[in-house]
Amino acid sequence: MDSAQAPEPAVLLNVNGIEVIYNHVILVLKGVSLTVPEGRIVALLGANGAGKTTTLRAISNLLRGERGEVTKGGIEYRGERIESLSPADLVQRGVVQVMEGRHCFAHLSIEENLLTGAYTRRLGRADLAAALERVYSYFPRLKQRRKSQAGYTSGGEQQMAAIGRALMADPRMILLDEPSMGLAPQIVEEIFEIVRDLNQREGVSFLLAEQNTNVALRYADYGYILENGRVMMDGAARALAENEDVKEFYLGVSGSGRTSFRDTKFYRRRKRWLA
Repeated sequence: MDSAQAPEPAVLLNVNGIEVIYNHVILVLKGVSLTVPEGRIVALLGANGAGKTTTLRAISNLLRGERGEVTKGGIEYRGERIESLSPADLVQRGVVQVMEGRHCFAHLSIEENLLTGAYTRRLGRADLAAALERVYSYFPRLKQRRKSQAGYTSGGEQQMAAIGRALMADPRMILLDEPSMGLAPQIVEEIFEIVRDLNQREGVSFLLAEQNTNVALRYADYGYILENGRVMMDGAARALAENEDVKEFYLGVSGSGRTSFRDTKFYRRRKRWLA
């Protein structure tokens, strides 16, 4: 063994075989397991309705607002079971979720939106100003628009504000739900570059749920593919990007290099993956 080989990072988040039920009858997640190592970007991939958002909400304990609950399995953050903690408790421990659809306060300015993210930290004026400057160093566009009402900014600026607001809470892990939704390709690239920058410079770990498999696998270290509430495949991001099934069914590239779904048979994929 090479003595110079870097040690494996500690496991920050461990999701072990969870099942989630809505309204006491609708089974959405069926034994989902995944891990997020310290300082890594992990992608949770799959089509709309696969269970990605439910997985994030199970981790951040936001299921109750939609009459959902974890009925089996367990979730650990830094070795601590967290299913009974409130979302506010998790924020104070360093787990922050950026919701799908951004959810900025439309009537507040960009800077006021950012300040709400630091509410649980009880910072003094000088520390609060330093935290804002930290966010603006990653999102210079937000500094230019800091006095603008959030509801009148672009979708990309609102997504930046939502991530910046999470950063104001000084997180160790961000749960990022569909960051590319509704954004132009060049803005998506800009958002993911900032995510990688935050990961490399600040050591923030990310678990991101994303339908844009192509972009997500370029920036992630590891990926899990969900389908109908189950993890159907997982592996290093580069290996998934080169996998023929992933290419065909999620990247839209057939074995001959053509982009076509016309002759695809759904049952063939299910047979291969469930075998």
